[in-house]
Amino acid sequence: MPGQEPLSSALLPYLRRAKDLIDRSYADPLDLATLAAEAGCSRFHFLRSFQAAFGETPGRYLTQRRIERARDLLRATNLTVAEICHLVGYSSVGSFSSRFSEIMGVPPTRYRERIAREGGPPPIPGCYLFMCARRTGGSGTQDRNPGDVTAGEPSIASDHGSPAEGNP
Repeated sequence: MPGQEPLSSALLPYLRRAKDLIDRSYADPLDLATLAAEAGCSRFHFLRSFQAAFGETPGRYLTQRRIERARDLLRATNLTVAEICHLVGYSSVGSFSSRFSEIMGVPPTRYRERIAREGGPPPIPGCYLFMCARRTGGSGTQDRNPGDVTAGEPSIASDHGSPAEGNP
């Protein structure tokens, strides 16, 4: 873009760390200051650099991750829209529904009805998801988002390493 400084390749790994934080912690309250701190730069520099590197703002990326996860839960579970709303990081069902409708073109309930009409496996009972959302780790039981699939890697924000542990 004209008038925009080129993205430093040295900053890219730190931007990826912030993007990974969004991917891991999409259900948690995340603000620009937290993400910028993860990338080790100011909020304004982070915002410009993230958009230059990934083609969208951090807020839009976070919204996409949350709606993507909500789609998965609507397809695969019998959780209510309100439960899904809170599981993916929204505090207001109205905000969630309007954002979902804006991105998907239909409200969450219609999306679920359409998926049900198209067939597929029966939904996983919500009680089972909540029961399985607890896992044991070396230091005891830790919460994770219901329905998350893990392949031996951490699934909650507190599991990610800090810079002091040698992560980039």
